[in-house]
Amino acid sequence: MSQTHLHFDMYIGRQKPESINNREAACPFCNRAELTDILDERGEIIWLKNKYPVLQDASQTVLIETDQCDSDLSEYSKEHLYALFSFGMEKWLEMAASGSYRSVLFFKNHGPYSGGSIRHPHMQIVGLDHFDYLQDVKREDFEGIVIDRAEGVECNLSTKPRVGFFEYNVILSENGSLHRFADYTQILTHWILHHVNRRCQSYNLFFYQWEGRVIVKVVPRFVASPLYIGYGIPQVGNNLEDVVRELRRHYF
Repeated sequence: MSQTHLHFDMYIGRQKPESINNREAACPFCNRAELTDILDERGEIIWLKNKYPVLQDASQTVLIETDQCDSDLSEYSKEHLYALFSFGMEKWLEMAASGSYRSVLFFKNHGPYSGGSIRHPHMQIVGLDHFDYLQDVKREDFEGIVIDRAEGVECNLSTKPRVGFFEYNVILSENGSLHRFADYTQILTHWILHHVNRRCQSYNLFFYQWEGRVIVKVVPRFVASPLYIGYGIPQVGNNLEDVVRELRRHYF
């Protein structure tokens, strides 16, 4: 039977460096000469073991996206964006296919409300020994109003978000274009940081393998809704069509 909770090592957690709110703090990913336990590299992208493995019964790795500490996925050149998605997806799917884990997470934290601690752009790939991340995932989590669709990829705004209020899904079919998948994801991160709300400077990316497709859920992050924290009640905005029209106006 799959676990219902992951165990977090508080002792290791207290040792983690923090640069997301402290721009004067030394960045552990900038001093590349001192990085250890490197698993693979592709250009300036580095995949390595997480130095602070706070999750028990898990294999935690970090994907350093770039050597530019102040950059972000929303700003990458197309060449670098495509290289990053190709490399990250390759490593995630390799771990998932290895048979060594119950399931494998692939996600990104950006900004002070994202749950991250390091400003330098990075993603995480985490193999879970006993936890199945799909156990509470439903088809409706990825259904929504279509924003755009091309080359075997759909970009939509969730009508039944997992947490709320606005969640975006990019759905890659089996023979769809990974470049288009990356393009839509970049557009959504740029939209969140520049158009959603001037106070919104945080987002998460959550990747899923679901029913023969690969999906990334792009979630702007604010202070969590008390109704969700206390009662597990997601909320959804009553202006979804307006949001879709405005997003299309800016990017399509």
